[in-house]
Amino acid sequence: MAIKNVMIVGVGGQGTLLTSRIIGHVALNSGLDVKISEVHGMAQRGGSVVTFVRFGEKVYEPVVEEGMADVIIAFERLEAKRYAKFLKKDGVLIVNDYRIDPMSVVVGARKYPSDIIEELTKTYNVVSLDAGKIATELGNGKVVNSIMLGVASKYIGFSKEEWLNTLVATVPSKTIEINTQAFLRGLDN
Repeated sequence: MAIKNVMIVGVGGQGTLLTSRIIGHVALNSGLDVKISEVHGMAQRGGSVVTFVRFGEKVYEPVVEEGMADVIIAFERLEAKRYAKFLKKDGVLIVNDYRIDPMSVVVGARKYPSDIIEELTKTYNVVSLDAGKIATELGNGKVVNSIMLGVASKYIGFSKEEWLNTLVATVPSKTIEINTQAFLRGLDN
């Protein structure tokens, strides 16, 4: 198996780290070598968070280089724009159509770019969804990451059962049912 490169990008508190752990465990449970590298940029203050997950027969480096990501899961539009350059030509960029203003926008030093998703679709293979709306429909706004993971699973590989078994083993027991529902909604999206 060729090495698969996945990036998860978002803002602190969005569940990007849990998402990367689930992806890593699915690959590990399938007998693959896995490397995960997390980059926290002021994560606790709403800053950018980037996680690289690489898996295959043998993985030597944990970091994905520009132009090498098979899949990028972006939990926020501006983060999708910031890291799209890491995507391979035939890769897929999964974008949660959600906006979190960075501090520079909050204080009025910069404007939040408009039409980010439309611009990205001109260059990249983009799958866009409003995971927040779906999470609200499910009754729990905190399951956006499981929805995004469900969508991404179609492009990352592994069986639905492997994903669900890992999800159940990873999330807190009291949230298994809602996270399973969220994953399946993403998978069906």
